[in-house]
Amino acid sequence: MTLPPQDPPASSGKKPSGQDESDLIHIPEVLPAMLINDVIIFPNTIAPLVVSAEPIIKLVNDTLSGSKMMAAFARVPDPISENPEDQFYHIGSAVQILKMFRVPDGSLRLLVQGLVRVERTRIIETSPYLKVEIKPLRSGQRVSLEGEALVKRIVSDFTKLAESNQTVPEEVKIAVYNITDPGALADIVASNLSISLDQKQEILEAVALKERLGLVATQLARELKLIQLGSEIQTRVESEMAHGQREYFLREQMKAIRRELGEDIEGGAEIAEFEQQIKAANMPPVAEEAATKELERMKRMSSASAEYTVSRTYLEWLVALPWQKTTDEELDVERARKILDRDHYGLDDVKNRILEFLAVRKLRPTGKGPILCFIGPPGVGKTSLGKSIAVALNREFSRMSLGGVRDEAEIRGHRRTYVGALPGRIIQSVRRVGVKNPVIMLDEIDKLGADFRGDPASALLEVLDPAQNATFQDHYLDVEFDLSKVFFITTANDVNAIPGPLRDRMEIIEIPSYITPEKIQIAKHYLVPRQIDENGLTKTDVTFSDKGLSTIILGYTREAGVRKLEQQIASICRKIARKIVTGKRTRATVTDKTVYDYLGPAQYLEDTVKEVPGVGVALGLAWTPVGGDVLVIESTWMPGSKQLQVTGQLGDVMKESAQIALSYLRANSEKYHLDNDIIARHDIHIHVPAGATPKDGPSAGVTLTTSLASLFSTRPVRRDLGMTGEITLSGRVLPIGGLREKIVAASRHGLKTVIIPRANEKDLFFVPAHIRKTLQFKFVDTIDDVLNLALMSSPKKKVRTKS
Repeated sequence: MTLPPQDPPASSGKKPSGQDESDLIHIPEVLPAMLINDVIIFPNTIAPLVVSAEPIIKLVNDTLSGSKMMAAFARVPDPISENPEDQFYHIGSAVQILKMFRVPDGSLRLLVQGLVRVERTRIIETSPYLKVEIKPLRSGQRVSLEGEALVKRIVSDFTKLAESNQTVPEEVKIAVYNITDPGALADIVASNLSISLDQKQEILEAVALKERLGLVATQLARELKLIQLGSEIQTRVESEMAHGQREYFLREQMKAIRRELGEDIEGGAEIAEFEQQIKAANMPPVAEEAATKELERMKRMSSASAEYTVSRTYLEWLVALPWQKTTDEELDVERARKILDRDHYGLDDVKNRILEFLAVRKLRPTGKGPILCFIGPPGVGKTSLGKSIAVALNREFSRMSLGGVRDEAEIRGHRRTYVGALPGRIIQSVRRVGVKNPVIMLDEIDKLGADFRGDPASALLEVLDPAQNATFQDHYLDVEFDLSKVFFITTANDVNAIPGPLRDRMEIIEIPSYITPEKIQIAKHYLVPRQIDENGLTKTDVTFSDKGLSTIILGYTREAGVRKLEQQIASICRKIARKIVTGKRTRATVTDKTVYDYLGPAQYLEDTVKEVPGVGVALGLAWTPVGGDVLVIESTWMPGSKQLQVTGQLGDVMKESAQIALSYLRANSEKYHLDNDIIARHDIHIHVPAGATPKDGPSAGVTLTTSLASLFSTRPVRRDLGMTGEITLSGRVLPIGGLREKIVAASRHGLKTVIIPRANEKDLFFVPAHIRKTLQFKFVDTIDDVLNLALMSSPKKKVRTKS
């Protein structure tokens, strides 16, 4: 709240009517300027200021040592440019520092008095603080009859405002009653109105006395109207509250009368039923105490009140939870193995982990449930595997998708203070299955999000921690519930997208993508029988040959799993069903020759590897989310200034591998009989075809080095040979990942020899035996080993050296 001045500034002579007290004060033409946020200082008022910035503190110190005067301008909230002239309004007030206090934190507390309106005409300097050239703006007008009427109205309206607003200081009221200067009256009243910064600035810029009084009168009338409306709303709310209380008392009297007559009190039967359910729920003591306490509150409520419904819903959740109810586990390891083998092909690591859990559970029945995380690409059977685990364990199964979940309350529930609050999805799943030891699958845990409503991943830390989830507390229930008997299974596509603390609490089991032979077996034993049954056919109506399935897999699908494969098989079955119904065919056999008749032209064409050796062209092995592939890397050069250009939408890691390969060959040019001078006079271009497909990773290092070595030495690269491995500047070959998929791709493309890092020799264990038999493996430690195996002798026809 802004106060009127205690004592007017020194002046001499008697001022005429309508003239400001400040008209006789001498104002220097140049003053230091202070820019103020969200505050307008009017003439004839006193205002407190807080100063903490070093330049402004210097400004204050310099001002106090001089005239004690400075200019105060309000900052423009959203300036149109960075120009200093656009940062503050052009009209402000000349102020005088009355008092200054230094605070221990280094800031200053000022008490300043507005003297006169001033207009900024020019900025003199901006460092170390702002100085401006100003022109005082004095009204110098006498008050007309209309002005006198406005003054009386302002005084009257402000009196009403002060009576309804207790925050107006007493000294302000006295000043308004006794002031004789109309301009000062307008300034003091304007400074005490609850209006916006722009509206106050408009009044400050009103130099003409009549205009200024009119603006103040208008804003004052608006303030009084708002207060009147607020009073009417308050009266209406109090009336409605009184009506509700009256209705409550009447209902309580009706209850007392019915009780005296021996009639059943409303809700009595429901309360009695809750009492029986609480006793039968076999809750822990703390939960039973909370339920009993809530029931006692419910007895004292009217069944028509909103609180009654909230309490009833809370009790319904408490009595419905399976506090002690469990299903009897089937701990037969052999039976579980048969069920898992029946439902899924391969996945030996997952199956072995489940059988190990059963064996431990049989020896130690009181053990806690494991928390597994299946990591793998889409369509490899992660979700369906959870259902099979529940069947093998003879447990109930519940699945919840976490993809896109951003609210922590989805996991922990909402507190009961919110309208429509419910427990989190974990407690909801437990209630749905009706037992406390189900298998709960948390699908797509790597797709969790986070925003202003909290972080669901952090809420899951307690749920997925065997040391903590025995005392899990949902916000809605507000009592502990034991989740230690739950078998949690999570799934994800990208392990790196799972937060580290959450990942550490889970046992990671990677499910690799399926290779073509595995897809054929899955189709024969699972997909084809299921689609034959779903499309109303029988085994005699249609059969699929292995070559037919292989053609579908290689020509019509590109995936790590088998979802698209099942869709193509379903499409074929539907077409055969239509022909059988129309009498055009009685049975059909799908082979590699007849797939075209059902599915049309192949969507994907297999790359063929040319047997003719080439200079600067090498074959690398790559891993993709849908399996392995053979990567062709081409190099060429042209006269230039030894610049290296790489194309084919390569990632940063692969670009760095190309640079490492070039640097290694140039550093060891004498060893490989390469002419560094010739290399230095050429630009080098490396391209990896299929430019629309992003490529990245360090495993192409040996292939890039071989391609460049072939280019510089004009020695062709063997075209029946593929390679993979990361390289270093010292020439070592480091191990890589995804070897299983890469070896399968090499076999599929007809390669005969594969070069792999010696450190990856152990990983051949995971490659199917029939694939290993089709290839010859060469294990290498250095680039020397790679080049000796990959580069052929120079061709008979001499390749011309570029110069």
